[in-house]
Amino acid sequence: MSNDQVTSPPARLIDPELERTARLYRRVDHGNPLAVRKEASRRIRVARMAGLWVAADAAVQVEDTVASDGAGQAVPVRVYRPVAGTAPYPAVLYMHGGAFISGDLDFEHPRCLEMCRETGAVVVSVDYRLAPEHPSPAALDDCVLAHRWLRGAGGRELSVDPGRIAVAGTSAGGTLAAGVCLTARDEGARPPRLQMLLYPVLDDRLETPSARAFTDTPAWDSGNCAHMWRHYLGTDVQRTGACRYTVPARVADLSGLPAAYVMTAEYDPLRDEGAEYAQRLADAGVLTELRQFAGTFHGFDTLAAATVSRRALEEQHAVLRGALR
Repeated sequence: MSNDQVTSPPARLIDPELERTARLYRRVDHGNPLAVRKEASRRIRVARMAGLWVAADAAVQVEDTVASDGAGQAVPVRVYRPVAGTAPYPAVLYMHGGAFISGDLDFEHPRCLEMCRETGAVVVSVDYRLAPEHPSPAALDDCVLAHRWLRGAGGRELSVDPGRIAVAGTSAGGTLAAGVCLTARDEGARPPRLQMLLYPVLDDRLETPSARAFTDTPAWDSGNCAHMWRHYLGTDVQRTGACRYTVPARVADLSGLPAAYVMTAEYDPLRDEGAEYAQRLADAGVLTELRQFAGTFHGFDTLAAATVSRRALEEQHAVLRGALR
């Protein structure tokens, strides 16, 4: 092949306001869950000191409690309630990210505060069990329990309208949000109004063009995707008997699911699996909106105070308000 026939891959045009964050973001090998958790705690400490991790909001009441099924199973949750507004309230069941191996009720606390304030909804954040100590389907079981609780006894305690509940999650939390919707459908339960899947983890096969290409992208890369699924599923999905809805992309029938808002980032190995899942939802007759933000990477909406980050968050709040009104 002559030189004039050789083409280089296109340069990554990261949003200028995100470039500094991309350069400074400390990469962590997700092969070691303890190191990942230690780094997550460090980031929260640094964000607190920099004034970027907001602990309280005058418009929101925060309470830690437990969602229980009344039969001995329970999961810790954090409840965010708007100070203003009139009962019954809409609600959002929220699942944090963290590659299934890290994260707790502080992990996305500022996001949940803002979500409550901007939507007027009660937000319930789930402190689900983490892998590898608790492999699949422990995390999904916890989130399903929290959803049942919010639809029932917990929702009554919180003055929540059971007909106006959305589920939302970032990254690994997007997997869990999708799994909650699939489970509710098959149980014949009242479905959520919306499933909001933000740069979601959906497919363990890692065969999409973005999963193959993005081996060194900021914040998240395909090598860490492989570590994440290994911790969550084990080395052999069939041998470990993974829960039916642990990997949403492997579910054949996506019909009868709630309306979906799927958000992806341009330079994220998860980009194409998110787009493919959104297309399959639409093909199955599910009202679906797919939104890709150009020049961004995984977690961009909360990792930097960029214009595109604020725009993404404002859009999320507007979509939730529209779905829950």
